[in-house]
Amino acid sequence: MIEVLRAKLHGIHVTGCDLDYHGSVTLDPQICERAGILPLEFVYIWNKNNGQRISTYVLFGEPGTRCCILNGAAARCCQKGDPVIICASEYIADRKELYDIQPKVLTFDQQNRVVEELHYDVFPSRERAYDFRIVEDTAKQDG
Repeated sequence: MIEVLRAKLHGIHVTGCDLDYHGSVTLDPQICERAGILPLEFVYIWNKNNGQRISTYVLFGEPGTRCCILNGAAARCCQKGDPVIICASEYIADRKELYDIQPKVLTFDQQNRVVEELHYDVFPSRERAYDFRIVEDTAKQDG
């Protein structure tokens, strides 16, 4: 089995940290649905300010709040305002499945509004069996 990227929130900003909460990361369900991230799904979180990398699971917060709250032990890894990368993955059994996966990638501004909606595409090219490109999905930015 090969672990591959399925969805990514790139540069979403931490809106809060709650050390005494049960654990996890609380995210706006509208953002999660747009990216294809599920409640209780395990995700990787990488802090762009300090380089820390953790894994935890997703809980849905209030729709429309654009929240990204690190809870429990995860709250020690970030500070409010830190830009983080949150990735969900899946496992594939055969490399050829890479051609069918098109991970959704959302990028964010300081207020956690979506700036870009992209997807990654793996395809065969003349140079290599598994080539890669980033494709911008048009007319997807938040207003």
